[in-house]
Amino acid sequence: MSHRNARLTVHGRRLLVERVCSGRPVAHVAAEMGISRATAHKWVRRWQSEGEPGLQDRSSRPLTTPHRTPATVEARVCRLRQDRKLGPARLGPIVGLPASTVHRILTRHGLNRLAHLDRPTGEVIRRYERDRPGERIHVDVKKLGRIPDGGGHRTLGRQASRARRSNMGFDYVHSAVDDHSRLAYSEIHPDEKAATCAGFLRRAAAFLATFGIDRIERVLTDNAWPYRKSFAWQQALTDLGATGKLTRAYRPQTNGKVERFNRTLLDEWAYVRPYTSNTERTAALADFLHTYNHHRCHTALGGQPPISRVNNAAAQYS
Repeated sequence: MSHRNARLTVHGRRLLVERVCSGRPVAHVAAEMGISRATAHKWVRRWQSEGEPGLQDRSSRPLTTPHRTPATVEARVCRLRQDRKLGPARLGPIVGLPASTVHRILTRHGLNRLAHLDRPTGEVIRRYERDRPGERIHVDVKKLGRIPDGGGHRTLGRQASRARRSNMGFDYVHSAVDDHSRLAYSEIHPDEKAATCAGFLRRAAAFLATFGIDRIERVLTDNAWPYRKSFAWQQALTDLGATGKLTRAYRPQTNGKVERFNRTLLDEWAYVRPYTSNTERTAALADFLHTYNHHRCHTALGGQPPISRVNNAAAQYS
């Protein structure tokens, strides 16, 4: 994944090379693409020596880190963390390191949160995660009250809103989240009937296919009637070559990835600002999804957006 201020993505580097190879001066191409001549020459040289792989992102990690904490000390910090469940402030004096250094060591080894450790054994049990995109898709529906024209209580206040309230009904936000990459897709519908759910699944599969996720193996849902009993849903699964799986009853944590995405939908789209109409909120969904998939950092992905996982997987299996 290119850093957030990078002028060129992999696609931009291909364009750079194509323009230079067509006979145009490197300085002219660099100027119109907003980069320095040195950067342009660097990518052209890499392409000449390595071909297409030379245009991919490289790690900026240094070859050597002479001041890094010795491996034996790091191992001791990890062992004490797992055995005694102590925090950085208490581990620091024991191993003779600042608390900040201990915290970095714990973060590096995935031990920075006690909630992610099994208390008796100290083993990391943070989360399960599928190995590749498309191996499992999480699907759920979020019910939202529609907004009357002119705004609801978030715009007008509760008293004014109550005086003009009418039976607006509800929107049903259908969402699908890929287990491995966290790539998300959502649509707003007036219901959650079987035909609506089946149609949404087909369109979600088509959306994932545009990013190279051509095969959906499993679809995880809750125990709502359309997912358990409807022929339309089962037919959609069969057409996609996917297997349906239901969560344990009264256990929404099993479908936690899409449940957490629903919370993000509320915080960063549905309730992020006062909307003056239901149409305005609906229109804002597309921009939110693009930001979520391509720009918003995801803590479970090391601070990278979901599209980075998709690109990495495509490079790995190509």
